[in-house]
Amino acid sequence: MILEKIKKPNDIHKIALSDFPRLAEEIRGFLIDSVSRTGGHLASNLGVVELTLALHNVLNLPHDKIIWDVGHQAYTHKILTGRKDEFDRLRMEGGISGFPKRKESPCDSFDTGHSSNSISAGLGYVRARDLLGQKHHVVSVIGDGALTGGMAYEALNNAADLKTNFIIILNDNNMSISKNVGGMSSYLSALRTAEAYTGFKMNVTRNLKKIPGVGTAVVDTMRRTKSSIKQLFIPGMLFENMGLTYLGPVDGHDMRQMMKLFNEAKRVEGAVVVHVLTEKGRGYEPARIHPSRFHGTGPFDVETGKELKKPAAPSYTDVFAESMVKLGDKEKRLVAITAAMPEGTGLKKFGKTFPDRFYDVGIAEEHAVTFAAGLALGGMIPVVAVYSSFLQRAIDQILHDVCMQNLHVIFALDRAGIVGADGETHHGCFDLSYLSMIPNMTVLAPKNGWELEAMMEFAVKYPGPCAIRYPKGEAYRGLEEFQAPVEYGRSEMIRKGREVAVLSVGSMAKTCVNVCEILRQDGYDPTLVNVRFVKPLDTALLDQIAKDHRLFVTVEENVKNGGFGEHVASYLEACHPEVRTLNIAIWDRFITHGTVPELKAKIGLTETDIVRAIEEYED
Repeated sequence: MILEKIKKPNDIHKIALSDFPRLAEEIRGFLIDSVSRTGGHLASNLGVVELTLALHNVLNLPHDKIIWDVGHQAYTHKILTGRKDEFDRLRMEGGISGFPKRKESPCDSFDTGHSSNSISAGLGYVRARDLLGQKHHVVSVIGDGALTGGMAYEALNNAADLKTNFIIILNDNNMSISKNVGGMSSYLSALRTAEAYTGFKMNVTRNLKKIPGVGTAVVDTMRRTKSSIKQLFIPGMLFENMGLTYLGPVDGHDMRQMMKLFNEAKRVEGAVVVHVLTEKGRGYEPARIHPSRFHGTGPFDVETGKELKKPAAPSYTDVFAESMVKLGDKEKRLVAITAAMPEGTGLKKFGKTFPDRFYDVGIAEEHAVTFAAGLALGGMIPVVAVYSSFLQRAIDQILHDVCMQNLHVIFALDRAGIVGADGETHHGCFDLSYLSMIPNMTVLAPKNGWELEAMMEFAVKYPGPCAIRYPKGEAYRGLEEFQAPVEYGRSEMIRKGREVAVLSVGSMAKTCVNVCEILRQDGYDPTLVNVRFVKPLDTALLDQIAKDHRLFVTVEENVKNGGFGEHVASYLEACHPEVRTLNIAIWDRFITHGTVPELKAKIGLTETDIVRAIEEYED
């Protein structure tokens, strides 16, 4: 196998160009087999095999720098930099990450996981290179989906001032996670059809260079002027009009053509966009036909493409999806917004049922939130469904555009807390802290699937900003006999005891039920409270419990700093200083990848850890 010759960075330079097609096939076969066993991002990686091979062939790593936007498409990059043998523990605790990580390899130039930031990071690398008088190439690889994020345009605008080389590769597969939407998608679609122009340009360039003495100078002059061939034949080109050189489009599965264009890009004195057309899921028919399903997949059967493990019960996302359809039928002003993730957030069914009230704004969380503010001011009730981790990108818009105006916008935060295999960039461990600090914001967390539905009904009626956060995975089916109406700012008493009170926040309900059972076996008589509202605090219940309890134990799947526990501790210190507080939460750290149970054990959020912490604190 040719792939066996790749042991370390730059080994690809030893491979004959004639062997590259076979090497691409071997890498695809390896990826399909490996991801079928471990799970991971498949469709995006299958689409960039040739692109990555071509890129590595014209660069010298780690001297040259590659920044992968989002980074879930960097599996081939990891293979080519000597990490193939580590793929059997991909995204597992102690194994390699599914995203670029600088601690893994000097060939990973930037830790990524969120989108639209690669051009900014690359531009920073370029400026540092120039200031230090260094000589290397910097390449940012960004997808057409990520190009809908506003940060990308801020960086492109800034990059236009460059007088030194900076290569931006636009990996255009007409997909983000779901199908792309919006004006940029339409614009790139038009460029994809410009093959006649591309061939014409390459022929003219080639022929001009043949003119003895002056040909090369003429070509260089044409590249630097507004009267270039491109401007004559495709007037109004977005990138050229911003001051960026544009090359392409080129077939992203034709390695020789890409290498030729990448080498040409290396000679440009300024920022250059190389437009590469790729096919998501290429080489594996199930992934090619269903790229969204194979964007991020669990282990699957290679023959059929079907996942090996199907959840036994509805997930929180499923519960939210059904709730939205029911509420949409009752409330005609309800609208739904997603940032390029209709399937992941559960809004696909709402979109099919109420297409006129469903908006996919592309990978643009900041825009999604302010768009929702405008909808609310216009008389609608918008629901912004987003992963907790990705809502971090829009904190200013939540604060300034929604909460400052006290608007009726509902935030449905999926994947809150520990999410597992995707690691640091995807855990939703900060939402309770950053949302609770904002005036006018109401923050809820359901104990089970029934309560999520009840909280959605509450949020539709509540007139102000409201965020409901719930975890990834199967909805908890315990405590379903406790179905008290959701009332503003009121917690739910599950069991009244004395001395020790356990205050459970949302996703920790099942754990806290088991903790209280163990404590009872150990001779305690614990009170169990389902917090429901992280903000506002149910101070009336805190006052009541403080009368006959000496210890409050808060349990949350959120960082300790600024979380629910700190708010409770602050209140008790001011009003009930005789009552002690033990905050069980995530300490000041970023959490790596692994299974959810492994990670909870690592950070002290298991039943055993919590019982031990309580009993040691009592001693």
